[in-house]
Amino acid sequence: MALGVSYNGRAFEGWQSQASGLTVQDHLEQALATFCALPRVQTLCAGRTDSGVHGLMQVVHFDSPLDRIDNAWVRGTNRFLPDTIAVQWAQRVPSSFHARASARARRYAYVLLESPVRPSVDNGQVGWVFRPLQMDAMVSAAQVLVGEHDFSSFRASSCQAHSPVKHMLRIAITRRGAYWRFEFEATAFLHHMIRNIMGCLIAIGSGKQPVQWMMEVLAARSRDAAAPTFSPDGLYFLGPVYDASWGLPDRTPAFDWLP
Repeated sequence: MALGVSYNGRAFEGWQSQASGLTVQDHLEQALATFCALPRVQTLCAGRTDSGVHGLMQVVHFDSPLDRIDNAWVRGTNRFLPDTIAVQWAQRVPSSFHARASARARRYAYVLLESPVRPSVDNGQVGWVFRPLQMDAMVSAAQVLVGEHDFSSFRASSCQAHSPVKHMLRIAITRRGAYWRFEFEATAFLHHMIRNIMGCLIAIGSGKQPVQWMMEVLAARSRDAAAPTFSPDGLYFLGPVYDASWGLPDRTPAFDWLP
């Protein structure tokens, strides 16, 4: 069975299960076990998210002996979840499907507020800068990262990935009013990779660094060369990209909420 799950990550210690039990995975598996009347239901996800990072369409798969219609899985599981986590859809998948291994790519968006005053009603939902940003400079710098590269300069020291080489398929930057939206799509991401890229893009967009600095950071292959890790508040996991043959949804209604 596959599920599409959305969550506000602010209240959780990331996705992956921990001894504290305060992760999204812990709450989801507990809700599934309660609904299934089983001691445990183990899930596998498309991509882990850190503490404070939100998910619009995390995809998980799991095995269960229960035979229920798809909508029953949605309603039944949500009954036992906190308000900040919701199963958006459920769909039967063949045993050959794997939420992580079957994904061709992953997508993230970072929403950033440019304002002299800090966020209030959207506190925890957006990143924040008080200096004006230059679109052209950030777009030019972002294009340096498109393609297959060694992203060691944007990799957290705790990253467990086997290789720092990833293929960035697309980076798009748009603006609506005071809100910036940065979209990233890659075959896979390193730990803190997007937040570290965001730190560099903002340094360039605010004029602290020139556009060519991004190329220097990438070439250095050293975390010390890049900007500090930016806030997780505005980071959203948009979900994995699968072949159309699986027949899975590629978005949820929450996508329409982002600027």
